[in-house]
Amino acid sequence: MKLDDIRREYVAQGLNREDLFAEPLKQFELWLQQAVDAGIKDPTAMTLATVGADGAPSQRIVLLKQCDAKGFVFFTNYGSRKAQDIEQNPQVSLHFPWHMFERQVKVQGRATRISTAESLRYFLSRPHESQLAAWASKQSHSIRSRQVLLQQFEAMKQKFQQGEVPLPDFWGGYRVEPTAMEFWQGRENRLHDRFEYRLGEQGWSIERLAP
Repeated sequence: MKLDDIRREYVAQGLNREDLFAEPLKQFELWLQQAVDAGIKDPTAMTLATVGADGAPSQRIVLLKQCDAKGFVFFTNYGSRKAQDIEQNPQVSLHFPWHMFERQVKVQGRATRISTAESLRYFLSRPHESQLAAWASKQSHSIRSRQVLLQQFEAMKQKFQQGEVPLPDFWGGYRVEPTAMEFWQGRENRLHDRFEYRLGEQGWSIERLAP
C-alpha cells in the first residue's frame, strides 16, 4: 500500500470572514446542527487530548453531551487516565472531524469539574444499563479478562435491582471553557480556509490563518 497515493480534492463551499458569528460557540452550534441534520454518524464525537504528569500527550474519543455559552461538557470516571491527566494539567484540546462537510473544529481550553447537581441530572437521563456500567467499570485500570467485567456488571444489576441507580461519587462531568477555537474548511488545491478565534481582555478576536 502506497499511502502517499491516497489523496482527494476538497471541493466544498468556502468559508468567509463575513459569514462568521462574533462568538465562536455560536459558530460551533451552527456547524454542529448542520452535521446533525445531515445525518453524520456520531456528530458529537470528539478527540480529547490531555497531557500527563510525565509530559506525555494522550488522546481518546469522547462524546460531547452539553454545549452552551460556558463551554463543552463530557462525562467520565474520575479515576480514568483522562481525569488524572486533567487533575495534573487542566489545559486540554478538543477536535471535531466532520469529513462529510470537509470541516474540522479545534478547541483549546481549560477543563474543570462541573457541579454534582449537573452530573446527577445527566446521569439520571442515561439508560439504566449505562448507569450500571458506570458502577461496574474501573475505567483505565487493568483487568484480567472481559469475563471479570461482565461479572462486575451482573453484580451491579443485583445490587441496584430495586429503585434508581445512584450517582457514583467517582463519576461526573468536565466542562472545557475555550480560550481558542479554529474552524477549518477544506478547499481546492489544499488552499483551505482557516479562521481562529482567540479570547482576550476585550473579548474574542478572529484571524484568518494560512493553510
